[in-house]
Amino acid sequence: MKMSRLVAFSASLLLGAALALTGAGVANADSSAAAVDYVALGDSYSSGVGAGSYDGSSCKRSSRAYPALWAAANSPTTFDFAACSGARTNDVTSSQLGKLNASTDLVSISIGGNDAGFADVMTTCVLQSEATCLSRIATARAYVDSTLPGRLDSVYSAIRAKAPSARVVVLGYPRFYQLGGSCIAGLSEKERSAINGASDHLNTATAKRAADHGFTFGDVRTTFTGHEICSGNAWLHSVNWLNIGESYHPTAAGQSGGYLPVFKSAL
Repeated sequence: MKMSRLVAFSASLLLGAALALTGAGVANADSSAAAVDYVALGDSYSSGVGAGSYDGSSCKRSSRAYPALWAAANSPTTFDFAACSGARTNDVTSSQLGKLNASTDLVSISIGGNDAGFADVMTTCVLQSEATCLSRIATARAYVDSTLPGRLDSVYSAIRAKAPSARVVVLGYPRFYQLGGSCIAGLSEKERSAINGASDHLNTATAKRAADHGFTFGDVRTTFTGHEICSGNAWLHSVNWLNIGESYHPTAAGQSGGYLPVFKSAL
């Protein structure tokens, strides 16, 4: 397996800084080491639903999503933005892997939430009773235990087969609610706590599968702490009746302040 050009890129930056400090300048640094081929895969949390500034496609790819922000700041040699709103694991394997190849250096992905039915969980919890909400959450957790690991394995194995030298960063999902926060209506605290717990459950399962494939897991729950719904400074949309598809998705601030730092720190 060849050394990733992403690693070489980082090494060249360190070398350049050292040369500058010793007065040697950076002219001798290998400029070709900065060549990085980056492919961004996944669902709406990677495409940037909720952040606005979309590309006009049905995938709702946003220029404010963390993959686009990273690419704009780092000028990779190639950047393929394949993440798509509503994507499930089978959508990734069937339609998002076309740009992956032996030269791909960097891959990012968030996936699994749609497989587990989290959109239906939130619809159920908003529109139906607490008991029905909690039952639907239990069903989602059972799916994460029984079925999702195998689906993630299929995606991760397909990524590695097509991009054997790439660094792969798997991004998780934030907790939706700050418990004991400023919300005075809507879901009960019991429902909010159960939804947060289900998100944790999904993250734990995803991190385990990512680690078993040698991928890096980026946990965004830390960066979103203090910015959940009910926090008074939310980086997540609550129910958005004007644009229902943006509900429970990161805002532009959630992408730049919640996802992007975690992605960068994983490199």
